[in-house]
Amino acid sequence: MTKYVIIAIAFSILSSCGGKNTVDGSTEEAASEITVKLTDAQLKNSEIQTGKIEQRNISSLLKVNGKIEVPPQNMVSVSVPMGGYLKSTKLLAGMHISKGEVIALMEDQQYIQLQQDYLTAKARFTSIEAEYFRQMELNQSKASSDKVFQNAQTEYVSQKVLIKSLEEKLKLISINPEKLTENSISKSLNVYSPIDGFVSQVKQNIGKYVMPTDVLFELVNPADIHLTLTIFEKDLYKISIGQKIFAYNNTNPDKKYICEIILIGKDVTPERTIQVQCHFEQYDKALIPGMYMNAEVEVATNNAFVIPNDGLVRFENKQYVFIETGNKKYEMQEVLTQNTENGFTQITFPDSTDMSNKTFVIKGAYTLLMKMKNAEEEE
Repeated sequence: MTKYVIIAIAFSILSSCGGKNTVDGSTEEAASEITVKLTDAQLKNSEIQTGKIEQRNISSLLKVNGKIEVPPQNMVSVSVPMGGYLKSTKLLAGMHISKGEVIALMEDQQYIQLQQDYLTAKARFTSIEAEYFRQMELNQSKASSDKVFQNAQTEYVSQKVLIKSLEEKLKLISINPEKLTENSISKSLNVYSPIDGFVSQVKQNIGKYVMPTDVLFELVNPADIHLTLTIFEKDLYKISIGQKIFAYNNTNPDKKYICEIILIGKDVTPERTIQVQCHFEQYDKALIPGMYMNAEVEVATNNAFVIPNDGLVRFENKQYVFIETGNKKYEMQEVLTQNTENGFTQITFPDSTDMSNKTFVIKGAYTLLMKMKNAEEEE
């Protein structure tokens, strides 16, 4: 019995030793898969450069979204102060218009009545004015009573007020009183565009009677369009007035529009966001109010370890660098990448490795990767 126990123990020990060798062999094989050693000739013919990586300021990108809006002063609702029937218009949504251009023709009998009242008041004013000056002379010579003169004066002043008020009413509907005569009385009036811009909406159809409070057209002057961004409260400290941003839409993401932050909202919404107003440096007619946009805000990061992009390789969807471990010997290490700027990329090691005392390959990293993979294929 004792004999069999001794044999079992000895077999167990031998098995353990054999397993250990296998594990060591696997470890050595794994180590060889991430290391590469060059000969003198290979190093001479390559463009590999090594050096310490540095800390520098590098910008990170805060990605946000928003939409194009027009300030209230650049949106115009066109209406007719006296109302009337819409006789004709050529406007369609999206059409470009110029300031002073005729955009509609209105008709109504009250336009005729207003012009008649004005011309009649002017005609009566001639005789009223003559009577007023006549009574003034008579009153001065005591040939007429003060009461008669005062009545003439009252009528004179009242007629002047009436004429002035009728003039203003005519101007309100774009009729020039100075050019109005009995031969130019018209049942219709032109509606003129008050701005240069585009038609946003056509709200009435031809033949419909519109009240003074009804809006005929919505016009937009896009020359001063703004980009309104939605920023989360937690990112508010990263932005400031005057900061540059790069906006783009999903249709053409390669075309970037430069904007500048001009206003930061003071109210936080229930979703914990703040509205930020940005101004486009250059107007583009392709930018339409209501269009959704994406934006990138550059945010400075201090004291970040960076490596030249030539020292970084991508392999199997991961990022790696090469660290010099000996004479012409290099080891591939996985890193986490963050921000890229001016040919440098911010890196960190997954295990928080101290990078300040290591020597990195800063140029020619792909040469080492190819050499390492070729060596594996040869084996």
